[in-house]
Amino acid sequence: MIKFLIKGILRDRSKSLIPVSVITIGVSITVLMSGFLSGILSDVVDQSSKLDTGHVKVMTKPYAENKDQLPNDLAILDLTALLDSLKSNYPEINWAPRIKFGGFLDVANDAGETKNQGPGLGLAVSLFDKSAKEKSRLGLKKSLQRGRLPEKSREILLSDQFAKKLKLNPGEKVTYFGSSMEGSMVFESFIMVGTVNFGVSLMDKGTFIIDFYDAQKLLDMQDGAGELLGFFENAIYNDIKASEITTNFNKEFDESSDEFAPIMFTLKGQNDLGASLDLASSFMGAFVFIFIFAMSLVLWNTGLIGGLRRYKEFGIRLALGESKKTVYTLLMLESIIIGAIGSILGTILGVLFCYYLQEVGIDISQDTKNASIVMPSIIRAHVTPSLLYVGFIPGLFSMVFGTALAGRGIFKIKTAQLFKDLEV
Repeated sequence: MIKFLIKGILRDRSKSLIPVSVITIGVSITVLMSGFLSGILSDVVDQSSKLDTGHVKVMTKPYAENKDQLPNDLAILDLTALLDSLKSNYPEINWAPRIKFGGFLDVANDAGETKNQGPGLGLAVSLFDKSAKEKSRLGLKKSLQRGRLPEKSREILLSDQFAKKLKLNPGEKVTYFGSSMEGSMVFESFIMVGTVNFGVSLMDKGTFIIDFYDAQKLLDMQDGAGELLGFFENAIYNDIKASEITTNFNKEFDESSDEFAPIMFTLKGQNDLGASLDLASSFMGAFVFIFIFAMSLVLWNTGLIGGLRRYKEFGIRLALGESKKTVYTLLMLESIIIGAIGSILGTILGVLFCYYLQEVGIDISQDTKNASIVMPSIIRAHVTPSLLYVGFIPGLFSMVFGTALAGRGIFKIKTAQLFKDLEV
């Protein structure tokens, strides 16, 4: 019977072309939007965790309250002891200490006079400690634009945009001017060995990277760090596990009288990311629901038109002895087959579009120039296994739902009127 129905659908395109086309378009849009929204969320989480929040982050309580000011005078001390404790209690997390600091970078001419100067944001990471995995985490090799990565102490990386602003080329000397942890004036010369492109407008404006241990010496922060970021070994954020770890850690210091006691935050507990991500997830669910409803209305009308056009077909089948229930059941099976065909075609198209946007992306750098949060300058869709079935929800349901509503007219056909119509 199913084989017979499939032949009927393929041979009589007038009853299947419009529903299949509507479902294909609707499913492809659903798959595309699902992959696109998923890609944006994943990129925001990924970029934020790698550049700023980690999957979990440890700071001192006063530093956390004033973190936007980069108060390194409130930084973590006795870093080694804290790291040993964290590694022992939470071995599933890779810990990476960092220091953020501000200052001026000065480029001098051959006479030693200032040629160019500009304020910058310093990011100190463990460039030479392979266990910290910072080079790969930040994607420094992949994002390298000119020169090379630092290989020894007192070598510095600049964002490519910042280096061009200072007219600084790889191999040239640059001097940092700023203040230490205690507030005293410090300056140190570095060799700029390369430039990188972070892909985040906020950081590409004026960021430079030095080794973590160079920063400790420069800022008089021996055995100290501004922030201690933790990352799950599989590099995938797990909010349930992160919340559990955070709760257990904070319990140890809830009653502490130490003003500088450490406190841990999850990724979603920082920078209002929790509310933003929850809102985006809700929007995605609402979008799918609204689209199912809209497609159901369209296919309902399509089913009604098709039902009216096939009135005589139903009448002949009833006159030949088929029961109304059988006609209705076969009509529903037919709608399932049409819905499946449209959903398969729509899923293929949607995945192809998603793959294109995953590889090429959409450049929004012009719109994020003044962004105050970590936001990728190129947004991409993500092709995930869920895209292979998410389109079948609106595709099949809307077709079946629309046909079920339209097919009720079969039970309203009166036999006496049917024969009268057939005589004509």
